[in-house]
Amino acid sequence: MTAPQRIGPYAIERLLGVGSFATVWLGYDPMLDGYVAIKVLAENWSHDLRVRERFRDEARLLRRLEHERLVRVHAVGELPDGRPYAVLAWADGGSLRDRLARGEIPVPAALRLLGEVCAGVSVLHRHGVVHRDLTPGNILFHAAGAASGTERVLIADLGLAKALAAASGLTARAGTPGYMAPEQDEPGAVIDTRADVYGLGRLGIRLLAAGPRSDPPRSVGALRLRDGVPARVAAVLVRATAHRPADRYPDAAALHAALDRATAVRQPPSSGPVARHPYRMLLAGAAIAAVAVVGAEPGYTGAERDTYTAGPLTVTLPDGWSATGATWAGQYDAHGGAEPALVMSPQPRRWAADPGVPGAFVGISASTAARTTPAGFLAERTHGDCAAAPARTTRRAGVEWTVVAYRCDRGRPRIIESAGRHPGHGALVYVQVVPPVDGGPDFVDTVLDGVRVR
Repeated sequence: MTAPQRIGPYAIERLLGVGSFATVWLGYDPMLDGYVAIKVLAENWSHDLRVRERFRDEARLLRRLEHERLVRVHAVGELPDGRPYAVLAWADGGSLRDRLARGEIPVPAALRLLGEVCAGVSVLHRHGVVHRDLTPGNILFHAAGAASGTERVLIADLGLAKALAAASGLTARAGTPGYMAPEQDEPGAVIDTRADVYGLGRLGIRLLAAGPRSDPPRSVGALRLRDGVPARVAAVLVRATAHRPADRYPDAAALHAALDRATAVRQPPSSGPVARHPYRMLLAGAAIAAVAVVGAEPGYTGAERDTYTAGPLTVTLPDGWSATGATWAGQYDAHGGAEPALVMSPQPRRWAADPGVPGAFVGISASTAARTTPAGFLAERTHGDCAAAPARTTRRAGVEWTVVAYRCDRGRPRIIESAGRHPGHGALVYVQVVPPVDGGPDFVDTVLDGVRVR
């Protein structure tokens, strides 16, 4: 294939990929001094009006949704031969297909990645859109910024996506074998969000199963997971890939919540008075930090019992607050052990589930510090339905903190995300705060002042 020298105002650098319906080129934008991906309809489809319209629909859809978890559209145009093209943000980190070709992704990273993909597809489902073709090639990575050292997971290639209102009765076979829901091969079948749940389940099996699988598992016992994958994940993936749509999770958000529950770290029952329960919840578009309570004897120190210790963490408790020790669900050290955390609140066991209860989550992670910066970590934990204030920095208790405050229209009105690298341990310390209604402007800084690491 001969590379064109230019497409519209963009100088063409090289070929990025070739698909059934389109070719993607890396272009250079001289006006903005940056690179873009230019997706051009394939010549053999240029005279099919249905395919041309589907191609344009993708660009319109991405432009309308305009979300950080979806590939962004910069412009559209037409070649001299009439073929349409779309100018997209360049996903400079490549695709999940590329990474899997290089080898298996470590289990903790694979679990996080699957959750990120579910969150991206949830954006589509909230807007009444079904993707229909979720494959490793359509999961892309984009650097969140040189300073942050992190990547963003993007959902791409919505050329087969349809508004749910128009999906009923669609007879064109669309999707990739191995990831395509069974009903997508049935003429006249109604295709809805459960088709994407199937595709997400197949992605999960590709990431987490021990050895290749050609057919979806019919039972939990038939699915063998890689070492380090929580056993309860098998049941989630089996349900997600059920043959009948009615037997699956209703949408990507429900699947994401089930994965969260399945990956909560649980310890054996305690003989102490504090029960153990998983603390994780997605509330009104604002993700509350996921932890699993480990039920230790109260770790208060001092005559007034105004501090609490859990592992290496010690916090000073605001008046009327108590705390409980926890592990940080989904965060694992180099040996596969869950990393430490705690929850403090006037009612610690209600905080994750009740948006009316203020509180804070405090966690420390050496593995996270090894892969990203505090600012990069916070960039991964945005709240899509909330408005963020500009990030600020503050030095508290010997730690340089990056702090981002969110105001939300639903659920918890305020969520403050903060992270810093502990100078003595080299670990990332993360504090998520939901302040009380009467908490003053210095409340968060006071909480950060009281965080200590032994």
